[in-house]
Amino acid sequence: EERLPVGLSRNDEPVYANLEFLDGRRGAHVNISGVSGVATKSTYALFLLFSLFESGALGSDAINTRSLVFNVKGEDLLFLDRANKKLTDERAERYRPLGLPARPFGDVSFWAPPRRGVESAAPDVSNRSDEVTSYFWTVHEFCKQDLLLFLFADAEDERAQYPLVLHNVMAQLRKARPYGNGAAMLDLHGADINIDTYERLIDHIATQLEEDPHTWAGPAIGQGTINAFVRRLYGSLPHVRHLIRGDVPNPDKHRISLDARLSVVDIHNLHERGQRFVVGAVLRKAFEDKERSGGGKPLLFVVLDELNKYAPREGSSPIKEILLDIAERGRSLGIILIGAQQTASEVERRVVANSSLRIVGRLDSAEATREEYRFLPDTVRQRATILKPGTMVVSQPELPVPVVIEFPFPAWATRPEEAVQPVVAGRTADPFEGLV
Repeated sequence: EERLPVGLSRNDEPVYANLEFLDGRRGAHVNISGVSGVATKSTYALFLLFSLFESGALGSDAINTRSLVFNVKGEDLLFLDRANKKLTDERAERYRPLGLPARPFGDVSFWAPPRRGVESAAPDVSNRSDEVTSYFWTVHEFCKQDLLLFLFADAEDERAQYPLVLHNVMAQLRKARPYGNGAAMLDLHGADINIDTYERLIDHIATQLEEDPHTWAGPAIGQGTINAFVRRLYGSLPHVRHLIRGDVPNPDKHRISLDARLSVVDIHNLHERGQRFVVGAVLRKAFEDKERSGGGKPLLFVVLDELNKYAPREGSSPIKEILLDIAERGRSLGIILIGAQQTASEVERRVVANSSLRIVGRLDSAEATREEYRFLPDTVRQRATILKPGTMVVSQPELPVPVVIEFPFPAWATRPEEAVQPVVAGRTADPFEGLV
Protein backbone atom coordinates (compact mmCIF):
# COMPACT_ATOMS: atom_id res chain seq x y z
CA GLU A 1 0.00 0.00 0.00
CA GLU A 2 3.00 2.31 0.45
CA ARG A 3 4.20 1.76 -3.12
CA LEU A 4 3.46 4.40 -5.74
CA PRO A 5 4.06 3.45 -9.39
CA VAL A 6 6.32 6.08 -10.96
CA GLY A 7 7.20 4.45 -14.27
CA LEU A 8 8.59 1.44 -16.09
CA SER A 9 12.11 0.07 -16.28
CA ARG A 10 13.85 -0.73 -19.57
CA ASN A 11 12.40 -4.25 -19.21
CA ASP A 12 8.89 -2.88 -18.78
CA GLU A 13 8.88 -3.80 -15.10
CA PRO A 14 7.11 -1.39 -12.73
CA VAL A 15 9.25 1.04 -10.72
CA TYR A 16 7.87 2.35 -7.42
CA ALA A 17 8.49 5.21 -5.02
CA ASN A 18 7.80 5.05 -1.30
CA LEU A 19 4.60 7.02 -0.73
CA GLU A 20 5.80 8.01 2.74
CA PHE A 21 8.28 10.39 1.12
CA LEU A 22 5.53 12.09 -0.84
CA ASP A 23 2.49 12.29 1.42
CA GLY A 24 4.27 14.06 4.31
CA ARG A 25 4.92 11.21 6.72
CA ARG A 26 8.68 11.08 6.09
CA GLY A 27 9.04 13.74 3.44
CA ALA A 28 7.16 15.60 0.74
CA HIS A 29 7.29 17.51 -2.53
CA VAL A 30 8.54 16.71 -6.03
CA ASN A 31 10.88 18.76 -8.19
CA ILE A 32 11.12 18.17 -11.95
CA SER A 33 13.76 19.74 -14.21
CA GLY A 34 14.35 19.62 -17.94
CA VAL A 35 14.48 21.36 -21.29
CA SER A 36 11.22 22.97 -22.38
CA GLY A 37 9.19 20.95 -24.85
CA VAL A 38 11.52 17.94 -24.75
CA ALA A 39 11.67 16.88 -21.11
CA THR A 40 7.85 16.39 -20.83
CA LYS A 41 7.87 17.83 -17.30
CA SER A 42 4.18 18.74 -17.16
CA THR A 43 3.19 15.43 -18.72
CA TYR A 44 5.11 13.49 -16.10
CA ALA A 45 3.68 15.62 -13.28
CA LEU A 46 0.20 14.71 -14.49
CA PHE A 47 1.18 11.04 -14.69
CA LEU A 48 2.25 11.18 -11.04
CA LEU A 49 -1.12 12.68 -10.10
CA PHE A 50 -2.92 10.00 -12.10
CA SER A 51 -0.89 7.29 -10.36
CA LEU A 52 -1.67 8.77 -6.95
CA PHE A 53 -5.40 8.76 -7.63
CA GLU A 54 -5.72 5.48 -9.53
CA SER A 55 -3.08 3.13 -8.08
CA GLY A 56 -4.77 2.63 -4.73
CA ALA A 57 -1.64 3.85 -2.92
CA LEU A 58 -3.63 6.49 -1.05
CA GLY A 59 -6.18 3.94 0.11
CA SER A 60 -9.33 5.41 1.59
CA ASP A 61 -7.74 8.88 1.61
CA ALA A 62 -7.95 9.06 -2.19
CA ILE A 63 -11.62 10.04 -2.18
CA ASN A 64 -10.91 13.30 -0.33
CA THR A 65 -7.48 14.08 -1.82
CA ARG A 66 -7.46 17.13 -4.09
CA SER A 67 -5.06 18.53 -6.66
CA LEU A 68 -4.55 21.98 -8.15
CA VAL A 69 -2.86 22.45 -11.53
CA PHE A 70 -1.97 25.78 -13.12
CA ASN A 71 -2.19 25.66 -16.92
CA VAL A 72 0.52 27.89 -18.41
CA LYS A 73 0.81 26.65 -22.00
CA GLY A 74 -2.05 27.18 -24.42
CA GLU A 75 -5.24 25.27 -23.65
CA ASP A 76 -3.35 21.99 -23.34
CA LEU A 77 -4.71 21.01 -19.94
CA LEU A 78 -8.35 21.86 -20.56
CA PHE A 79 -9.08 18.39 -21.94
CA LEU A 80 -7.75 16.10 -19.22
CA ASP A 81 -11.19 14.52 -18.86
CA ARG A 82 -11.22 13.49 -22.54
CA ALA A 83 -9.63 10.34 -23.93
CA ASN A 84 -6.54 10.72 -26.11
CA LYS A 85 -7.26 9.66 -29.69
CA LYS A 86 -3.55 8.89 -30.16
CA LEU A 87 -3.59 6.21 -27.46
CA THR A 88 -3.16 2.95 -29.40
CA ASP A 89 -3.78 -0.49 -27.93
CA GLU A 90 -0.03 -1.00 -27.67
CA ARG A 91 0.39 2.24 -25.74
CA ALA A 92 -2.54 1.44 -23.49
CA GLU A 93 -1.01 -1.94 -22.64
CA ARG A 94 1.90 -0.21 -20.89
CA TYR A 95 -0.46 0.84 -18.09
CA ARG A 96 -1.18 -2.78 -17.17
CA PRO A 97 2.15 -3.62 -15.43
CA LEU A 98 1.69 -0.51 -13.29
CA GLY A 99 -1.77 -1.57 -12.19
CA LEU A 100 -3.27 1.59 -13.68
CA PRO A 101 -6.29 1.96 -15.97
CA ALA A 102 -5.66 3.53 -19.38
CA ARG A 103 -8.31 6.23 -19.16
CA PRO A 104 -8.58 10.02 -18.75
CA PHE A 105 -8.90 11.86 -15.45
CA GLY A 106 -12.28 11.80 -13.76
CA ASP A 107 -13.87 14.52 -11.62
CA VAL A 108 -12.11 17.53 -13.13
CA SER A 109 -13.10 21.19 -12.87
CA PHE A 110 -11.77 23.81 -15.29
CA TRP A 111 -11.34 27.50 -14.47
CA ALA A 112 -10.39 30.25 -16.92
CA PRO A 113 -10.21 34.06 -16.69
CA PRO A 114 -13.11 36.06 -18.17
CA ARG A 115 -12.78 37.66 -21.57
CA ARG A 116 -11.39 41.16 -21.65
CA GLY A 117 -13.67 44.03 -22.60
CA VAL A 118 -16.87 42.01 -22.14
CA GLU A 119 -19.46 42.89 -19.52
CA SER A 120 -20.41 39.26 -19.03
CA ALA A 121 -18.03 36.84 -17.34
CA ALA A 122 -17.70 34.38 -20.24
CA PRO A 123 -14.50 32.33 -19.92
CA ASP A 124 -11.67 33.28 -22.27
CA VAL A 125 -11.21 29.94 -24.02
CA SER A 126 -11.42 29.12 -27.71
CA ASN A 127 -11.26 25.32 -28.01
CA ARG A 128 -13.70 24.23 -25.33
CA SER A 129 -17.17 25.67 -24.90
CA ASP A 130 -18.52 23.46 -22.10
CA GLU A 131 -17.73 22.83 -18.44
CA VAL A 132 -15.31 25.74 -18.09
CA THR A 133 -16.10 28.31 -15.38
CA SER A 134 -14.67 31.81 -15.42
CA TYR A 135 -12.98 33.09 -12.29
CA PHE A 136 -12.38 36.52 -10.82
CA TRP A 137 -12.13 38.26 -7.47
CA THR A 138 -14.67 40.82 -6.33
CA VAL A 139 -13.58 44.36 -5.56
CA HIS A 140 -14.57 43.78 -1.93
CA GLU A 141 -12.44 40.61 -1.71
CA PHE A 142 -9.55 42.46 -3.30
CA CYS A 143 -9.73 45.12 -0.59
CA LYS A 144 -10.36 42.91 2.44
CA GLN A 145 -7.87 40.16 1.56
CA ASP A 146 -4.87 42.40 0.79
CA LEU A 147 -4.71 41.13 -2.79
CA LEU A 148 -3.07 44.36 -3.90
CA LEU A 149 0.11 42.75 -2.58
CA PHE A 150 0.23 40.35 -5.54
CA LEU A 151 0.25 43.16 -8.08
CA PHE A 152 3.64 44.18 -6.70
CA ALA A 153 5.37 40.82 -6.87
CA ASP A 154 8.08 40.89 -9.53
CA ALA A 155 11.73 41.87 -9.72
CA GLU A 156 10.94 45.50 -10.53
CA ASP A 157 9.00 45.84 -7.29
CA GLU A 158 11.73 44.16 -5.23
CA ARG A 159 14.05 47.04 -6.12
CA ALA A 160 11.45 49.75 -5.64
CA GLN A 161 11.07 52.06 -2.67
CA TYR A 162 7.33 51.98 -2.16
CA PRO A 163 6.53 48.92 0.05
CA LEU A 164 5.54 51.27 2.88
CA VAL A 165 3.05 53.00 0.58
CA LEU A 166 1.70 49.61 -0.46
CA HIS A 167 1.07 48.46 3.10
CA ASN A 168 -0.50 51.75 4.15
CA VAL A 169 -2.87 51.62 1.16
CA MET A 170 -3.84 48.03 1.99
CA ALA A 171 -4.58 49.06 5.58
CA GLN A 172 -7.03 51.68 4.29
CA LEU A 173 -8.64 49.29 1.81
CA ARG A 174 -9.39 46.80 4.61
CA LYS A 175 -12.02 49.27 5.82
CA ALA A 176 -14.13 48.51 2.75
CA ARG A 177 -17.69 47.32 3.29
CA PRO A 178 -19.55 44.96 0.95
CA TYR A 179 -22.03 46.20 -1.61
CA GLY A 180 -24.15 44.37 -4.18
CA ASN A 181 -22.50 41.92 -6.63
CA GLY A 182 -19.12 42.15 -4.93
CA ALA A 183 -18.63 45.91 -5.10
CA ALA A 184 -16.98 47.76 -2.22
CA MET A 185 -18.17 50.73 -0.22
CA LEU A 186 -15.37 53.14 0.73
CA ASP A 187 -15.25 56.54 2.37
CA LEU A 188 -14.41 59.72 0.44
CA HIS A 189 -14.55 63.01 2.30
CA GLY A 190 -17.00 61.59 4.82
CA ALA A 191 -19.36 60.20 2.18
CA ASP A 192 -19.76 56.58 1.10
CA ILE A 193 -18.95 55.78 -2.52
CA ASN A 194 -19.69 52.57 -4.38
CA ILE A 195 -16.73 51.12 -6.29
CA ASP A 196 -17.62 48.31 -8.67
CA THR A 197 -14.62 48.16 -11.04
CA TYR A 198 -10.88 47.95 -10.63
CA GLU A 199 -10.45 51.17 -12.62
CA ARG A 200 -12.63 53.08 -10.18
CA LEU A 201 -10.75 51.54 -7.28
CA ILE A 202 -7.34 52.72 -8.45
CA ASP A 203 -8.81 56.15 -9.28
CA HIS A 204 -9.99 56.29 -5.67
CA ILE A 205 -6.56 55.24 -4.36
CA ALA A 206 -4.81 57.84 -6.52
CA THR A 207 -7.20 60.55 -5.30
CA GLN A 208 -6.66 59.66 -1.66
CA LEU A 209 -2.88 59.55 -2.08
CA GLU A 210 -3.00 63.04 -3.57
CA GLU A 211 -5.37 64.56 -1.02
CA ASP A 212 -4.34 62.71 2.15
CA PRO A 213 -0.81 61.37 1.63
CA HIS A 214 -0.06 61.31 5.36
CA THR A 215 -2.79 58.71 5.99
CA TRP A 216 -2.68 56.72 2.77
CA ALA A 217 1.07 56.79 2.01
CA GLY A 218 2.52 57.31 5.44
CA PRO A 219 4.49 60.13 7.06
CA ALA A 220 7.73 61.32 5.47
CA ILE A 221 7.03 59.57 2.15
CA GLY A 222 8.31 61.58 -0.78
CA GLN A 223 6.08 62.57 -3.68
CA GLY A 224 8.36 60.75 -6.10
CA THR A 225 7.76 57.46 -4.30
CA ILE A 226 4.00 58.06 -4.29
CA ASN A 227 4.04 58.88 -8.01
CA ALA A 228 6.00 55.70 -8.76
CA PHE A 229 3.43 53.66 -6.82
CA VAL A 230 0.52 55.27 -8.69
CA ARG A 231 2.21 54.70 -12.07
CA ARG A 232 2.69 51.06 -11.20
CA LEU A 233 -0.94 50.82 -10.13
CA TYR A 234 -2.26 52.27 -13.38
CA GLY A 235 0.16 50.09 -15.31
CA SER A 236 -1.62 47.02 -13.94
CA LEU A 237 -5.02 48.20 -15.19
CA PRO A 238 -5.04 46.60 -18.68
CA HIS A 239 -3.73 43.31 -17.32
CA VAL A 240 -6.02 42.64 -14.34
CA ARG A 241 -9.11 44.82 -14.74
CA HIS A 242 -11.12 41.77 -15.92
CA LEU A 243 -9.95 39.76 -12.89
CA ILE A 244 -11.27 42.21 -10.27
CA ARG A 245 -14.99 42.81 -10.68
CA GLY A 246 -17.93 44.19 -8.76
CA ASP A 247 -20.43 44.30 -11.59
CA VAL A 248 -21.33 40.63 -12.21
CA PRO A 249 -24.38 38.99 -10.58
CA ASN A 250 -23.77 35.95 -8.34
CA PRO A 251 -20.00 36.42 -8.02
CA ASP A 252 -19.76 33.41 -5.70
CA LYS A 253 -20.12 31.18 -8.77
CA HIS A 254 -16.85 32.59 -10.09
CA ARG A 255 -14.78 31.99 -6.96
CA ILE A 256 -12.20 29.26 -7.54
CA SER A 257 -13.03 26.22 -5.44
CA LEU A 258 -11.10 22.98 -5.08
CA ASP A 259 -14.12 20.74 -4.69
CA ALA A 260 -13.24 18.48 -7.63
CA ARG A 261 -10.51 15.87 -7.40
CA LEU A 262 -8.50 17.81 -9.99
CA SER A 263 -8.90 21.57 -10.47
CA VAL A 264 -7.22 23.17 -13.49
CA VAL A 265 -6.71 26.93 -13.30
CA ASP A 266 -5.90 28.37 -16.72
CA ILE A 267 -3.54 31.38 -16.74
CA HIS A 268 -1.97 31.09 -20.19
CA ASN A 269 -3.95 34.01 -21.64
CA LEU A 270 -2.88 36.39 -18.90
CA HIS A 271 -0.05 38.90 -18.93
CA GLU A 272 2.81 37.95 -16.62
CA ARG A 273 1.51 40.40 -14.02
CA GLY A 274 -1.90 38.78 -14.16
CA GLN A 275 -0.36 35.32 -13.87
CA ARG A 276 1.53 36.33 -10.74
CA PHE A 277 -1.64 37.80 -9.27
CA VAL A 278 -3.67 34.62 -9.86
CA VAL A 279 -0.97 32.22 -8.67
CA GLY A 280 -0.31 34.29 -5.54
CA ALA A 281 -3.97 34.76 -4.63
CA VAL A 282 -4.91 31.10 -5.22
CA LEU A 283 -1.88 29.64 -3.42
CA ARG A 284 -2.26 31.90 -0.41
CA LYS A 285 -5.92 30.97 0.03
CA ALA A 286 -5.14 27.27 -0.36
CA PHE A 287 -2.34 27.52 2.20
CA GLU A 288 -4.46 29.49 4.67
CA ASP A 289 -7.34 27.02 4.29
CA LYS A 290 -4.96 24.17 5.13
CA GLU A 291 -3.64 26.08 8.15
CA ARG A 292 -7.18 26.62 9.42
CA SER A 293 -8.05 22.95 8.99
CA GLY A 294 -5.39 22.10 11.57
CA GLY A 295 -4.43 18.71 10.14
CA GLY A 296 -2.52 17.01 7.36
CA LYS A 297 -5.56 15.34 5.79
CA PRO A 298 -6.98 15.57 3.23
CA LEU A 299 -3.92 16.05 1.04
CA LEU A 300 -3.67 18.80 -1.56
CA PHE A 301 -1.19 18.42 -4.43
CA VAL A 302 -0.20 21.61 -6.23
CA VAL A 303 1.37 21.39 -9.71
CA LEU A 304 3.20 24.57 -10.70
CA ASP A 305 5.32 24.88 -13.84
CA GLU A 306 7.87 27.67 -14.41
CA LEU A 307 8.81 27.52 -10.74
CA ASN A 308 11.86 29.69 -11.37
CA LYS A 309 9.51 32.59 -12.18
CA TYR A 310 7.64 32.37 -8.88
CA ALA A 311 10.46 31.28 -6.55
CA PRO A 312 13.65 32.65 -8.15
CA ARG A 313 17.08 32.11 -6.63
CA GLU A 314 17.61 35.82 -6.02
CA GLY A 315 15.36 38.42 -4.42
CA SER A 316 12.10 38.09 -2.55
CA SER A 317 8.41 38.45 -3.31
CA PRO A 318 5.07 37.60 -1.68
CA ILE A 319 4.65 34.54 -3.93
CA LYS A 320 8.13 33.28 -3.18
CA GLU A 321 7.41 33.52 0.54
CA ILE A 322 4.26 31.42 0.09
CA LEU A 323 6.17 28.77 -1.87
CA LEU A 324 8.86 28.69 0.81
CA ASP A 325 6.15 28.19 3.43
CA ILE A 326 4.73 25.32 1.40
CA ALA A 327 8.19 23.78 0.92
CA GLU A 328 9.11 24.04 4.59
CA ARG A 329 5.78 23.66 6.40
CA GLY A 330 3.49 22.15 3.79
CA ARG A 331 4.43 18.62 4.78
CA SER A 332 2.76 18.98 8.18
CA LEU A 333 -0.25 20.72 6.66
CA GLY A 334 -0.84 18.20 3.89
CA ILE A 335 -0.09 20.54 0.99
CA ILE A 336 2.41 18.97 -1.42
CA LEU A 337 4.21 20.90 -4.16
CA ILE A 338 5.00 19.28 -7.50
CA GLY A 339 7.16 21.99 -9.05
CA ALA A 340 8.74 22.02 -12.49
CA GLN A 341 11.24 24.26 -14.21
CA GLN A 342 13.75 24.21 -17.04
CA THR A 343 16.69 25.03 -14.77
CA ALA A 344 16.82 24.07 -11.09
CA SER A 345 19.85 26.34 -10.72
CA GLU A 346 17.54 29.36 -11.02
CA VAL A 347 15.10 28.23 -8.31
CA GLU A 348 15.34 29.10 -4.61
CA ARG A 349 17.57 26.43 -3.02
CA ARG A 350 15.27 25.76 -0.08
CA VAL A 351 12.37 24.90 -2.39
CA VAL A 352 14.44 22.35 -4.30
CA ALA A 353 16.23 21.00 -1.21
CA ASN A 354 12.94 20.20 0.54
CA SER A 355 11.77 18.01 -2.36
CA SER A 356 12.02 14.31 -1.48
CA LEU A 357 11.65 13.20 -5.10
CA ARG A 358 14.07 14.81 -7.54
CA ILE A 359 13.30 14.12 -11.19
CA VAL A 360 15.01 15.21 -14.39
CA GLY A 361 14.17 14.81 -18.05
CA ARG A 362 16.38 15.97 -20.90
CA LEU A 363 18.88 18.51 -19.54
CA ASP A 364 20.84 21.20 -21.29
CA SER A 365 24.51 20.19 -21.25
CA ALA A 366 25.60 23.37 -19.46
CA GLU A 367 22.79 23.12 -16.89
CA ALA A 368 23.70 19.49 -16.18
CA THR A 369 27.07 20.60 -14.77
CA ARG A 370 25.50 22.77 -12.07
CA GLU A 371 25.71 21.73 -8.42
CA GLU A 372 21.92 21.24 -8.20
CA TYR A 373 22.39 17.96 -10.10
CA ARG A 374 25.12 16.48 -7.90
CA PHE A 375 22.66 13.81 -6.82
CA LEU A 376 23.17 12.31 -10.30
CA PRO A 377 26.26 10.15 -10.91
CA ASP A 378 28.46 11.49 -13.71
CA THR A 379 27.37 8.81 -16.16
CA VAL A 380 23.68 9.44 -15.46
CA ARG A 381 24.22 13.20 -15.69
CA GLN A 382 25.76 12.79 -19.14
CA ARG A 383 22.95 10.50 -20.19
CA ALA A 384 20.39 13.09 -19.08
CA THR A 385 21.56 15.39 -21.90
CA ILE A 386 20.34 12.89 -24.51
CA LEU A 387 17.19 11.50 -22.90
CA LYS A 388 14.26 11.10 -25.26
CA PRO A 389 10.76 12.42 -24.41
CA GLY A 390 8.97 10.08 -22.04
CA THR A 391 12.16 9.09 -20.21
CA MET A 392 12.98 10.50 -16.77
CA VAL A 393 15.61 10.00 -14.08
CA VAL A 394 14.04 9.56 -10.63
CA SER A 395 15.95 10.02 -7.37
CA GLN A 396 14.31 9.07 -4.09
CA PRO A 397 15.68 8.89 -0.54
CA GLU A 398 15.69 5.12 -0.01
CA LEU A 399 17.64 4.29 -3.17
CA PRO A 400 21.33 5.29 -3.33
CA VAL A 401 21.32 5.51 -7.12
CA PRO A 402 18.80 7.35 -9.34
CA VAL A 403 16.68 5.16 -11.59
CA VAL A 404 16.05 5.77 -15.29
CA ILE A 405 12.39 5.12 -16.06
CA GLU A 406 9.89 5.55 -18.86
CA PHE A 407 6.24 6.42 -18.35
CA PRO A 408 3.24 5.50 -20.49
CA PHE A 409 1.82 7.68 -23.24
CA PRO A 410 -0.96 9.85 -21.74
CA ALA A 411 -4.40 8.25 -21.85
CA TRP A 412 -5.87 11.74 -21.49
CA ALA A 413 -5.74 14.51 -24.06
CA THR A 414 -2.79 16.83 -23.55
CA ARG A 415 -3.80 19.29 -26.28
CA PRO A 416 -7.08 20.16 -28.03
CA GLU A 417 -6.40 18.19 -31.22
CA GLU A 418 -5.90 14.97 -29.22
CA ALA A 419 -9.26 15.09 -27.46
CA VAL A 420 -11.91 12.53 -28.32
CA GLN A 421 -15.19 14.47 -28.54
CA PRO A 422 -18.05 13.37 -26.27
CA VAL A 423 -20.79 11.27 -27.80
CA VAL A 424 -24.44 12.29 -27.46
CA ALA A 425 -27.19 9.81 -28.30
CA GLY A 426 -24.83 7.65 -30.30
CA ARG A 427 -23.17 10.45 -32.27
CA THR A 428 -20.46 13.02 -31.74
CA ALA A 429 -21.77 16.23 -30.25
CA ASP A 430 -21.63 19.22 -32.60
CA PRO A 431 -21.03 22.46 -30.64
CA PHE A 432 -22.38 24.50 -33.58
CA GLU A 433 -25.60 22.52 -34.03
CA GLY A 434 -28.67 24.70 -33.96
CA LEU A 435 -26.81 27.94 -34.58
CA VAL A 436 -27.95 30.08 -37.53
